Amino acid sequence: MDDTGKGYKIAAASSDGIVVNQHFGHANAFLIYEVKDSEIRRTDEIRTVHPICSGGNHNDEQLIENIRRFQDCKYILVSKIGMRAAAQAEQLGITPMELPGLIEESIRRVMAFEQIQNLFERN
Repeated sequence: MDDTGKGYKIAAASSDGIVVNQHFGHANAFLIYEVKDSEIRRTDEIRTVHPICSGGNHNDEQLIENIRRFQDCKYILVSKIGMRAAAQAEQLGITPMELPGLIEESIRRVMAFEQIQNLFERN
């Protein structure tokens, strides 16, 4: 449960809309979900980005631009994310999580993490 009452957004890297199955650097589309009061709602929004990995090379400028597209999201769910991309996301206050699997199950794991975080913040 989100005790703040404000809710938060989650971006999920998915090629099929069912599972988190994309590496951050290879993904070109992210589905946006909202979590509020223990409810998950998929928005109609799909955010497209330009994949930053090509043949082992990374475009740092595009990496930063892609991450900025998710500044209103608290979490990014991916199957994998590189250390540089994860660090850039965290600098913008976005928590990247490697949680491959069914999107709803992955989001429920984030919600459990959020509950634990909220417990620690109160103490």
